[in-house]
Amino acid sequence: MTPYISIVIPVYNEEKTLPIMFGRLIPVMDAYGKPYEVIFVNDGSKDGSQKVLAELFNKRPDVIRVVQFMRNYGQHPAIMAGFEHVRGEVVVTLDCDLQNPPEDIPKLLKLIEEGHDVVGGIRADRQDLAWRKAVSRFSNIVRKYITNINMTDHGCMLRAYRRHIVDQIVECGDASPFITALSQSLAANPTEIEVGHEERAAVESNYNLYKLIRYNFDLMTGFSLVPLQLFTIIGMALSAASLLLVVYMILRRIFVGPEAEGVFTLFAIMFFLISVTMTGLGIVGEYVGRIYMEVRKRPRYMVKQVLELSSPTEGQRPDERGSQATRSVALDPRARRG
Repeated sequence: MTPYISIVIPVYNEEKTLPIMFGRLIPVMDAYGKPYEVIFVNDGSKDGSQKVLAELFNKRPDVIRVVQFMRNYGQHPAIMAGFEHVRGEVVVTLDCDLQNPPEDIPKLLKLIEEGHDVVGGIRADRQDLAWRKAVSRFSNIVRKYITNINMTDHGCMLRAYRRHIVDQIVECGDASPFITALSQSLAANPTEIEVGHEERAAVESNYNLYKLIRYNFDLMTGFSLVPLQLFTIIGMALSAASLLLVVYMILRRIFVGPEAEGVFTLFAIMFFLISVTMTGLGIVGEYVGRIYMEVRKRPRYMVKQVLELSSPTEGQRPDERGSQATRSVALDPRARRG
């Protein structure tokens, strides 16, 4: 039976969490009453996650599919891999850490059935550390004004999509896709709903401050030219101010005479201008780096193996035929390119 709902779950070092996720998610989806599949994408876990996933597959091979990466590529490439394997008409993404309860999935599906093509979750009563909430609030404000994408909580991965939105995301072929923002820009009738947010079940967050900064850089540079334009405006303003300063210094030297006291002021101005220049070079470098990532056309990820039932399902995509439709563990040499 062709699944109506596909649930994509990226997995990275979630050995302890996976059985809990399975025990909560499967009863919810069984009770929903529509055919579904759950696609776990193992993003190069270094613990026993793959062994646990194999056990879960053996328990429910009718609904569980497992995609195994060659190594760790990151959360968004893992979700993209799931998107390229889905067979359902509605696709739900969910983190494996159980901070967003799987019991809230029917709330999102209800809004999809009402005609929305993208439903985003808004984490109510967030259980994260204070610094993470502060960073999220700041990035939400900056993102709104720079990208003009109206999205309350871009960090919540509990989201639902119509299949045509997922297909468009896959066809975009971005080397560094920012899935939540991209889906919002492609949607004709998006909406949001509050979902629960709990403490992590068994593992610590894989996102540190550096990764969160990189995450937001990808968002800004991937959807807007405002950082470049803002730097151009600042550069023009500083150039005008510098010209006025030069005129002032020339006139002062003519009417007052040479002075040594102002040398430290000039050094301060020089250091400020150098720092602004370095910041601008960094912004330009971000955009050049994205161009480099796109033009080199290296694989976005490599799939090592896929666990699923051996017989192809009716309605399966053409690129899912062949070695993917095997129940045994086998190397899948195909690479997804950005």
